Amino acid sequence: MCEVGRKAQTRERVLEIAARQFRERGYAGVSLRSIAGEAGIKAGSLYYHFDSKEDLVAAVLDRGIEVVLEAVRVSVEQLPRNVSTGELLGVAIREHLRTFHAYGDFTSANVRIYGQVPDAVRQANLPIRKEYDEFWQRLLQQAVSRGGLRGGLDLDATRRLLIGAMNATLEWFDPHRGNIDDLASQYADIVLHGILAEAPAA
Repeated sequence: MCEVGRKAQTRERVLEIAARQFRERGYAGVSLRSIAGEAGIKAGSLYYHFDSKEDLVAAVLDRGIEVVLEAVRVSVEQLPRNVSTGELLGVAIREHLRTFHAYGDFTSANVRIYGQVPDAVRQANLPIRKEYDEFWQRLLQQAVSRGGLRGGLDLDATRRLLIGAMNATLEWFDPHRGNIDDLASQYADIVLHGILAEAPAA
């Protein structure tokens, strides 16, 4: 393997170790020394890949959103133009949940330690966070335009509620024991049909 390939491989390994340690120990409980030790390299060698602990956690935060955004975007773009609102939102919800749990060490950073990192790191993470929010905003607006969701719906609140609910599954859902597709179907059903019983016919 060439030098560039080895450096990229080492960087990726460091990133994966850092993500897992941040998930298990929190931001303050992780040091560059602990990451380097597990990676089998000298602490000083980390600076070939990341400028600081802040730079490293910023990369973890960004990766956690980027992988989910890309998975949901690709899945939605592959749907036929005449797809129903139910299938559109169902696919988006399913891909969010699948990827969110598949990359749990990275995505958990945006749930568990986001409030622990320095403000400069949070500010640096805002563009990709905003990009994903805007993606869902457009998706929900598309559903309203099709008549699949009722008009007058507060789409900002709906987006926050839906993404918050999906992200919270990290704390209680075990993908090794439960079924992501079933969970996604349940969430889509609640979004599309609500929780109230239908009024009895007159």
